[in-house]
Amino acid sequence: MLRGKKILLGISASIAAYKAAFLVRLLIKEGAEVKVIMTPASTSFVTPLTLSTLSKNPVHSEFVQDDDDNAVWTNHVELGLWADLMLIAPATSNTLAKMVSGACDNFLLACYMSAKCPVYFAPAMDLDMFNNQATRTNLETLTSRGNILIEAEFGELASGLIGPGRMAEPEHIVAFIIRELKKGLPLEGKKVLINAGPTFERIDAVRFIGNFSTGKMGVALAQTAMKLGAEVTLVLGPTQIPFELNGLEVVRIESAEEMMTACGIAFENADFTILSAAVADYKPAKVSTEKIKKSANALQIELEPTVDILANLGKHKKENQILVGFALETNDELNYAKDKLKRKNLDFIVLNSLREKGAGFGHDTNKVSVLAKDGGQFDSELLPKEEIASAIWNIILNTHA
Repeated sequence: MLRGKKILLGISASIAAYKAAFLVRLLIKEGAEVKVIMTPASTSFVTPLTLSTLSKNPVHSEFVQDDDDNAVWTNHVELGLWADLMLIAPATSNTLAKMVSGACDNFLLACYMSAKCPVYFAPAMDLDMFNNQATRTNLETLTSRGNILIEAEFGELASGLIGPGRMAEPEHIVAFIIRELKKGLPLEGKKVLINAGPTFERIDAVRFIGNFSTGKMGVALAQTAMKLGAEVTLVLGPTQIPFELNGLEVVRIESAEEMMTACGIAFENADFTILSAAVADYKPAKVSTEKIKKSANALQIELEPTVDILANLGKHKKENQILVGFALETNDELNYAKDKLKRKNLDFIVLNSLREKGAGFGHDTNKVSVLAKDGGQFDSELLPKEEIASAIWNIILNTHA
């Protein structure tokens, strides 16, 4: 959910500022771009050098900063407009009071006053300060104005007292923001299973039977589902493509049997399942533990069918589950796809054709036909796989709205 998001992290002067380093790392791990602003006093708790190194962006704490002996004005308005969301963590009692009053005596508050995006804030202070009526009033005022409170947690405080006031742990903050961003999205609260890529069936210690699938289409479907608010499990076969997989639960497999096992586990609780992987239809009946040496004689390999994952899941599909399959055909495509749709108890089938230039394995584009069990059919143009993925999800969700 945070992939590609621009996050402005504001840090005020609390001992909890040390957690900002972990927070930056977690946000970036989720795919966000992070820029950090600090109050001057907060630099005593965590260094700008640490945060600029982790965020890979300059850290700002003053309106005017020196650059090779020249004074440079830092544009707080520009930063406020840049952000998709602003997060103030830790937010001290002093900073909360100034946010309420509109006081603007440091760079962080100037960015806050300029921000046009949602603002999240995570309070951090000692027990008595947190329980003080002035603090409670300030929290209520800020939330009434649309700011989003990340509740302080219960625990040991810097004074040694135990109670509420600890800044939420970085992993809790990130999880909270992700939950908030999912609210109202079409797949909020839904579990999605997608498989992608090829499978490799071993012949011997170094050779295998495989295919040319890269997994691009399946990964695009998984990323789109995540943007729509779903909790996504991606069962991914062996591929050399360096995909951006932040936010997805990824299960790496090699063989059809391993893919069946992983899909079977995730399918139990899946609301939507899309099987786009190019699973090998056959595997060697016997696998040599050593490399088979080359000789002048012909080599014969006996093959046996692999497990049919799609048919297997179709047999166990519950009434409230949606199951989508893929078909890649080279002739009589529509008839084969319609037969597969019915025979394997699918709700939809997505038909690829190798006859279309720029579609199928290895390309960044695709052209598909989506067939529904009620007889509906949607035919796409040749489009980037990300757009094809969005179209497929639109068809699924509009049909089952």
